[in-house]
Parts: sequence; C-alpha cells; structure tokens
Amino acid sequence: MSAAPVQTVPAQALARAVAAIFAACGVAPDAADIVAEDLVAADVEGVASHGVMLVPMYVKRLKAGSVSTGAAGEVVSDSGGAIVIDAGNVLGQLTARQAVGLAVARARQLGMATVAVRNAFHFGTAGRYARMIADQGAVGIVMANTRPLMPAPGGAQPLTGNNPLAIAAPGAGAFHPEVDMAMSAVAMGKIRNAAAAGQAIPAGWAADRDGLATTDPQKAIEGMLLPAAGPKGFGLAFMIDLLAGGLSGGAIGAEVNHLYGEAASPYRCSNLFIAIDVGHFGAEATFKARADAELQHVSGSRRAPDVERVYAPGELAFAARSTSNGHARVAQAAWTSLTETGTSVGVDFPSYF
Repeated sequence: MSAAPVQTVPAQALARAVAAIFAACGVAPDAADIVAEDLVAADVEGVASHGVMLVPMYVKRLKAGSVSTGAAGEVVSDSGGAIVIDAGNVLGQLTARQAVGLAVARARQLGMATVAVRNAFHFGTAGRYARMIADQGAVGIVMANTRPLMPAPGGAQPLTGNNPLAIAAPGAGAFHPEVDMAMSAVAMGKIRNAAAAGQAIPAGWAADRDGLATTDPQKAIEGMLLPAAGPKGFGLAFMIDLLAGGLSGGAIGAEVNHLYGEAASPYRCSNLFIAIDVGHFGAEATFKARADAELQHVSGSRRAPDVERVYAPGELAFAARSTSNGHARVAQAAWTSLTETGTSVGVDFPSYF
C-alpha cells in the first residue's frame, strides 16, 4: 500500500484538542485528559488503528448515550484476589486504569490478582495497560473480547473476535519485555484506515462475507478477518472470549455488539486484567536483571542476510516512542474527521496547533 498523507503534530497539543472534544461531550475534564492521553499514545507509537482515528466513533456513541460520561465502573464483586467491575459503558480507558490500579494493589498484598470487567467499552491498546502493570513491578496480562469477526479455520461464519492479548513483565532496562497482539492477521482498524485512504489491503488479511479471500477493504469490513496462524489464532481468540466474558459475567461472542454499529446500542465488551507481583516469587531486582539480559540476547542475536536489526519484544514500540520527538502522525482522513467532529461539539480542533 502507498503511504497516505499525514499530519505530524505535537502529541501534547493533540491530546489537549482531543480532551477538549470529550469535555464538550460532558466527560469530566480529568477523565477527558486520561482518555485523550491514552489514545494519542497509540499514535505516538505508530499504532494509528487504536489512536485518535477512534474519536469520531467515541463521540457518536457519547451523543447517542451508549457510552457513559462517568469516570469509573462499579466494583460488584470483591473476594480479595478476584474482583469484578461493571463498567457501566464508561469510556474504556478509564475502567482499564481502574482495573490496573486494583489488580496491582491486590497483587502486592496477595502475590496475584485478577480483575474482570463487564459492560465495558473500547480501551485502545491492551499493551498500554499491561505496561502500566509492569511499571509497578508486576507481570501484566491484559485481554479483551470483541464482536465475532473471525471464522473457524475452513469456516465462513464469524464466530469469535480478534480478541487482543498483551503481556508485559518488569525489566531493568529502558523498556519492558512486552507483547501486544490481536488474534487476527491484522487489526480491523488498519483495514478501516485503508478503506478511508482508498487503498487495497494485502492478501491474507481478510475474507468477504462468503469466506473468500479479498484485498478490498470494504468487502473485508463487511466480511471477516482471518485468524493469525490459522487454528492457533482462532483457538487463542476463543479462550480469551470465554475467560474475559465468562469470569466477568459479561458478554461473550455475539453478545458483544458491533463497535461501529448502532450508536445507541452499548458495545458491551469484556476485559480481563491479571497482575503477578514479581517480589512474591523472589528478588524483584534479580527478575528485572534477567529480563533485561534476555532482551539484550534477542537484540544482539545473529541477523539474517540483508536484515539491519533484530528487535526484542517491546523494543519496536519503545523505539517509536523514543524517536517521535514528542510528535504524533495523524492520517489526513482522520484529521479531517477530527476537525468535523470538533465542529459538531463546538470545538475548533485546528486552533490547538
């Protein structure tokens, strides 16, 4: 695919502009700042599919009432190391941070803790919250379900979402060991970006509604994503769906609604946050040092011909943050949509830059 036109802007200014849009929708200023910060962080890392391109859809749902302007979910069950939050359709970044805080605090007491969240809304990148847990000396495992988007291998019916899984562990170096992946060959957001830019998608990303492979992004949006690694990706997605929805008492499979569907119908996804306090298993400093040594072992490993560098898990995202110079890249189509969305709520989006 050829590169689409982009705007490169200061990340802080972008966060302020996005926060102003959310505040104009009735979200409390502090909460609006958090949501904006988490979305912009994805753009800084080059993960535009989970960044500010989502704002127009968020706003549409806030206006329609399927997303709450509240600042936190309600803890409906608490048995020490197992907590359930009913998010009440609050913006997902807010309940994700709430869950992270609870999971880490309990893990420090008990060694491990799990927080399940039901009636949740989209929270952006799972890796951001796994990393927040790792920042506090614990292994972070974060997962979420989505509406059915993928068929079983050989099938022509979407059965489970491309449900993301992120794992981060505390390290002693500049970045944590981290993996963050959806269980499809690619995130739906990337296909939407391609559709907005009028570009074809690579073969192997998606199938049309009849289960036939397609490079047309619109047919892919109307059809199905393909699982990463075939039955392996599908099996992992199936289990994430069951764990996130089953342990929270929330939605599983088709009980999760279409994120870009009827704006008045709550999304109702389910999340799971697990924190494992490293200090309960031995010296935290020793674990961190070993983690960093393993990362260096990967980064310093022998390269294949014509490969300039081997990246360790978590290093690409760190490199993107480090080289961003405090700026974020926003596709022109997303910029135009943000400007129109701002106007719709009385915010002059371009004036922030």
